[in-house]
Amino acid sequence: MLQRVQTVYLVISASIMGALYIWFPTIISEKGLILISKDEPVILGLIFGSILIAFFSIFSYKKRKSQFVINRLNIILNFFLLGVFVYRSLTLSGETLVSEKGIGVFLPIISIVFLVMANKAIKKDEDLVKSVDRLR
Repeated sequence: MLQRVQTVYLVISASIMGALYIWFPTIISEKGLILISKDEPVILGLIFGSILIAFFSIFSYKKRKSQFVINRLNIILNFFLLGVFVYRSLTLSGETLVSEKGIGVFLPIISIVFLVMANKAIKKDEDLVKSVDRLR
């Protein structure tokens, strides 16, 4: 059902990733070269992939086991996005660029937290269904 608590967690996770795309800073070097931009294919693909997987997971509420697996794949995708951010921030030079990165690096971590909470709620529902099946 769409009114379950894991749906709320998944919507929050998708909206956090949408906010990441909207507020992602474009980091420009002192020479005017664009170092990191939200329009890069890797970053753009990972952000929108995470959003699409979250919405796909929301609408697969009848299959709890596959929803659980889809959320795990989304967690892996967010960890990969976090790794891209960390790699890019470590390869940048200069202190002025480091302090301009903003909160965009931490938003995938918050999204991962909500995905883990959704997985816990899905597991709780699955355990409840199994316990009711035992009583039949």
